[in-house]
Amino acid sequence: MATSSDKRVAKWNAKFNTERIKAILDDMRPDMLGNVQSVFPELVTMESEVKQTLDAQGVPTIQYPFYLNFGREIWRLKRNNVSGESLALEASVLIAKWVGRGLSQSVLEAIRTQVFDVSAPIAP
Repeated sequence: MATSSDKRVAKWNAKFNTERIKAILDDMRPDMLGNVQSVFPELVTMESEVKQTLDAQGVPTIQYPFYLNFGREIWRLKRNNVSGESLALEASVLIAKWVGRGLSQSVLEAIRTQVFDVSAPIAP
């Protein structure tokens, strides 16, 4: 039996009570702020290192956002405790993805190696 539109609207309205959501977020805010304060300095440092690598490689600044996104993806993997050969394999998948989107493989590999100290995966 299909649910009536009135019943769906009532469920949606109950679920998205903005006062309730605000109260939940207010309770979570101190922990969220602590997380942001501890993570953002790492992120800024990583992005600065990626930009230095891009400068050394002669990459036009208009392409920086794409390379920074690549860097953020590897950074996220490292923050999620992916390491060793698993990280090298994941990085190679990300490199293939970004090369497919038009970025330079050599620049991506330089970021992988110089910024994140990740080597190429070992061939099987």
